[in-house]
Amino acid sequence: MDTAQLFFYILITLIVIYIVRKVILYRSVKHYTPAEVAAKLKKDKNAILLDVRTPQERKQDYIKGSFHIPFYDITADQKELLKFRDKEIICYCRTGNRSLIAASKLRKLGFNSANLKGGIIFWNRAGLK
Repeated sequence: MDTAQLFFYILITLIVIYIVRKVILYRSVKHYTPAEVAAKLKKDKNAILLDVRTPQERKQDYIKGSFHIPFYDITADQKELLKFRDKEIICYCRTGNRSLIAASKLRKLGFNSANLKGGIIFWNRAGLK
């Protein structure tokens, strides 16, 4: 086996590991569509939205009534989240990728968390405000 083949097999292995980890992460978190989140927020006072995007992204657009803690501050701002300990925290970002990881982190910290499928892009596409 030459160096190119070895590199190729290592690359394929890393890609497979990445995909498997992503699937496991996806299955470990509850997901809601934008319509489900909108209905849940109207009916259930024990659900809140958490925007995990950057401050610059939030300045451009955000979901009304959502709280903001950037993704990179989730573990550092646990005290800020303690007031939501008894609520379901539905995380959102631009596309749903960072919020998936944030929801998983929150779940590991003992919070009841979920993810908004497709993030604010799907929310806006659904015409929700």
